[in-house]
Formats: sequence, C-alpha cells, structure tokens
Amino acid sequence: MFNPKLEKLKVEWLVEATIDQIQNAMEAKEITAKELVLLYLDRIASFNKNGIRVNAVLEVNPDALHIAEALDAERNMEGPRGPLHGIPVLLKDNIDTGDKLHTSAGSLALQHSFAYQDSFIAAQLREAGAIILGKTNMTEWANFMAEKMPTGYSSRGGQVLNPYGPDKFEVGGSSSGSGAAIAANFATVAVGTETSGSILSPASRNSIVGIKPTIGLVSRTGIIPIAHTQDTAGPMARTVKDAAILLNALACADEADIVTMKNLIEYDYTEFLKEDGLKGKRIGIAREGYFDYLSDEEKEIMERAIQVLKDQGATVIDSVTIPSSKEKWDYNVLIYEFKSDLNAYLNTIDPKIGIHSLSDIIEFNKKDPERMLRYEQKILEESDKTSGTLTESEYLTSLEKDQYLSTEQGIDYVLEEHELDAIVFPNNFGAGIPAKAGYPSITVPAGYSSDNGPVGITFTTTAFNEPTLIELGFGFEQATKVRKPPVLE
Repeated sequence: MFNPKLEKLKVEWLVEATIDQIQNAMEAKEITAKELVLLYLDRIASFNKNGIRVNAVLEVNPDALHIAEALDAERNMEGPRGPLHGIPVLLKDNIDTGDKLHTSAGSLALQHSFAYQDSFIAAQLREAGAIILGKTNMTEWANFMAEKMPTGYSSRGGQVLNPYGPDKFEVGGSSSGSGAAIAANFATVAVGTETSGSILSPASRNSIVGIKPTIGLVSRTGIIPIAHTQDTAGPMARTVKDAAILLNALACADEADIVTMKNLIEYDYTEFLKEDGLKGKRIGIAREGYFDYLSDEEKEIMERAIQVLKDQGATVIDSVTIPSSKEKWDYNVLIYEFKSDLNAYLNTIDPKIGIHSLSDIIEFNKKDPERMLRYEQKILEESDKTSGTLTESEYLTSLEKDQYLSTEQGIDYVLEEHELDAIVFPNNFGAGIPAKAGYPSITVPAGYSSDNGPVGITFTTTAFNEPTLIELGFGFEQATKVRKPPVLE
C-alpha cells in the first residue's frame, strides 16, 4: 500500500483482527473506519481475483468509503452506536440491499437487478453502524438449480475457491463466498444463508465459525428464497464472539415475516461467551452414518475434539442414534416451496428486468446455454412443474413427515432420551435433519487434514437454544484455539 501507516497495519495487525480489537483501535484513534475499509479493499485487490484467486467477493459497494467517513464523523461527535460501528460486513448475493449493489443469487438472469429497499437484516446492520462492504459470490440459486453443480459456482461470478487449498479442497456451499471471504480476511464478518447446510458447510470447509439460527430468529424479508420452511440467514466469522455480536444485530422480530413472531425471548448472545461453557454439559456424539464420510485423518481430528469436550468437563454420550437418520428423506418440501416463494420474491423486483417467474428464469437460461446451463437446470425445471399453490398431496404429506421425523423422531428424541444439551456432528454432515426441523447449529474450527482440508465440529440442539450453542462453541474454541489463517500469496 502507498500509505505507510496502512502498510504497517496490513502487515502487523489486520489479519485475524477481531471486532473487539478493531473497536479498541478505533477508540484509541489508531485507525478509522475509512482506513479499515481501505485495508480490506487492498486484501480483495490482492487475493480475490489476483494471486490465489479466491473469487469470493462478487462486487464492492461503491459507497463503502463514504459510509465509513460518515460513521467516523458520528463516532467523533456522538460516540459509537455499538460493537458493529464502523465494522465492514459482506453479504451473500441473495440478500437485498437498497443501494448500488445488485442482488442476483449468482444468476445472470438477475445480474442487473437492484432491490428497491434493504432486506430487513441489511437495515438492521446499517442501524447498528455496520458498513456493507459488498456482496459475496455463491452457488447459483443457493445450489437449487442443478444436481451436479459444484459448490461455489455461479454463472454470474464463476467458481469460488477455498483459500486453504484452491486446487485441493472443496469450498462448501452455497454460502461459499461468505465462507471463503472471511477465511481470507476480506472483511471482519459476513452473512450467509442456509436451507440445509449452506452456512455450516462453507464454515467448516473454510475454518471459520458459522451459526445457522433457529427458523424464526432472523427475518427472511428481502432474501431470495428456496423454501420458507427451512430458509434462514446467519453469521459467519473467524471467532465465536464475532459471530455472537453479529447475531445480536440480526436477531430481531420483523412484522413482515410472521415466523419471527415465534421468538418471544431476546438475548444478548455475548453473555453466553463462557470459557467454561463445556463444563457440566451433556453432549451426544452422532457417529453412525456421519463419521462414515470422514477420512482416517479427519476421524483422528474428531476424536481429539471429543477428548477436548471430556477434558473441559462435559459428559460425553458416545454413539447416540437418531431414530430417523436412516429414513429415506426426500426434498419435496423444497421443490414445491421454491416455485411459490421465488415467484413471490420476483414480484418485488423491477419489472423492467423482465424476470417475473421461475418459468422466465428457465427460458432465460435456455437462450444462452453455454454460459447458463453448464450443469443444466434439472431442479429448476422439476420445481416449475408444480402448481405453485402448495396444494399437492405429495407436498403436504412430505411437510408433515419432515416435521415429525426431524423433531419427535429426530433431534428432540435424542436430546430427551439421553438428557442432552446438544448433539455433535463432524463438519456439516448432520445438517439435514436439524434443517428440516428448523433447529439451530454452530460449527467451530476443529483442525486441518492434509487430504480434505479444514475440519469443523458442529453442535446442534433444539429450537431457540442458541445460548447453549454459543456456550459450547466458545468453550471449545477457547480450549483449542486451533484456527490459523490461510497462507495467501
């Protein structure tokens, strides 16, 4: 960098800087929000499309520096609004922002689409003083387009790569860009979305913390959907504390999203950052059907992680069995809800874009198959065959089945049978059942394997029990402190 002060901060301080460290530096007038934005932009310039080519950031907010300057002036006059004041945040490209950034879900069909207004969570972030730095690349249509599409690929943005091994390791999806960007330190924190594993997968694959909240904790207003039964946004960060701070800003009732009216208790999630958070907890290990996916090296990492739980005072119940784990699950709920929910979203965008329905997207893609249909669009076409009215018996039967088998014969059954606080899965391999239940999970870095890259440990529990997950995640993180930044050249 040309500025010697920023060059020094870049080399000696920026990498792995936490929200607390940044706020302390701002209070000490060692750095401003504007300078922080410049530092992250330098990282993006160096490694997003040059050098290692992480390709995680799809576009940068042209107003980011001006927003930072305004927040610096406010800090000097009135003090900070809170811990997110002046903190740069990246948003997944399916989250509306009423500014100069597009919202496209990675599709060329919406490459020119500007949202009329902020999503509810984008507005919450701005109110908290965060700087929306840009949008992250993602698996196109949140990986609900084609059966063989690689995670992290979109026709608009290309392929996101894992900064720990661009040529070796999977990046995870569909919040791939958010995961890789935070691992590569392109911003302080990011927001991803999940329907089934799309926060937990890139978080574990990129050695960061990801929280998939309970359905109803975070508003979905202004987010391009897959399915209202399972969709949620959530925080992605390098530490559990930063994720908890971000969750505080995201978790809020929204009158426009009725599901958030289920959340009757408000927490300050930083109150649950307890170093002894594992002590006295009862934790079940879900091995059968989940550890089978791991290499020998990854199994060793998980065994060491389980020993940490014991060493930190947790009671570990090994090899718990989820009754429905071997069920022949279908994804009918997603197939049917996608058309209905997406068509409703498309009704909110500028009609001049010319995309008004799922059918329009399918026809748009057919006109440019070389760019749009590298992996075809079988899932889009399958969903478009439904009525869009959610009246089909196949949908209604699957909805009830998913709800029962994921809760009463799934997560809740195991928690109650063994009097557990949480269940442990490796990486995101257990994401499917809590996703159908709408239950929360947190993944935390657990180690690194030479064959498949970063490994995460995931804790899952019942609805609106995020406080317990944060205690567990923070306790594990502080006992291990295993995360290390990727080497970018």
